[in-house]
Amino acid sequence: MTRVFRSAWWYISLSILAAIILSIMPLPLAIKSFRPDWLALVLLYWTIALPHRVNIGTALGCWFLLDILLGTVLGVHALALSVVVFVTASNFQKLRNFSVWQQAILIGVFLVLYHIIIFWLNRFLLDVHLSAEQMYPVITSSLFWLWLFPVLRGYRRKFRVR
Repeated sequence: MTRVFRSAWWYISLSILAAIILSIMPLPLAIKSFRPDWLALVLLYWTIALPHRVNIGTALGCWFLLDILLGTVLGVHALALSVVVFVTASNFQKLRNFSVWQQAILIGVFLVLYHIIIFWLNRFLLDVHLSAEQMYPVITSSLFWLWLFPVLRGYRRKFRVR
């Protein structure tokens, strides 16, 4: 295997790319508001697992790319997720010691903060109103964390990403 494919960035980038694809994939209107925050979940996992590799800079870059792909106001998601990744990175040692269920609850709290920041910025820029629909992804993301955490941990261990 070549040196490029043994690099940790290669495997981390592939998982982030998969999360971006899942984030922009079209869904039926009935379940569109329940779409989990895939990119946020993947970045939060890598921030907890490898905070020296994935941090605020990675979050800013990924979310600027997603802002461009989704056609939203540039930088809104990047700022919101960088705050959440900062809180996660500063507490990663505590978060590692929690069970997956406790982590799912904390991820839900972090994603509530993420969606509130997005709402505040959009309220300031676009004059939008808060609705319960904007918090549905928090519930689904917390539930998907219970599945995504073991999958990404197995991926990290199988390919020895350090």
